[in-house]
Amino acid sequence: MLHKDYLLEVIEQFVSSVSQALARALLQRDLEAAEDVEAAVADLVQLDPQTAMALAPESLVTMMLLSGTGDSVAGYAAYALNRLGDSYQNMGEYELAELRRDQANAIAESFGADLNQIPQEFAELEAQLRN
Repeated sequence: MLHKDYLLEVIEQFVSSVSQALARALLQRDLEAAEDVEAAVADLVQLDPQTAMALAPESLVTMMLLSGTGDSVAGYAAYALNRLGDSYQNMGEYELAELRRDQANAIAESFGADLNQIPQEFAELEAQLRN
């Protein structure tokens, strides 16, 4: 029960910080905000940000498996990385966009997450982005 409560708190904090940063990254093409999203994803999967974001997609999945958090947070991490790919694409950072999308796809595939299904916690962000 304590583990579940802790995990829910971690996810809630992640969604809050990532929603604000993703909005800035996508709507204002804010590179610093994109880096904030990367740091939040790395923290969520319990890795150092520079290490996590430099990993090949398969290696990131392996590290998530080893940390034991992958099943619980995969959908959130995959969503954030996929949208981060959109942000980098808009900024003209095409290689970085491709890497983030590849990382998102690898996570989704390995943990059974669906990138076409937006986690309900991000519904408000998605509505903001459509307006």
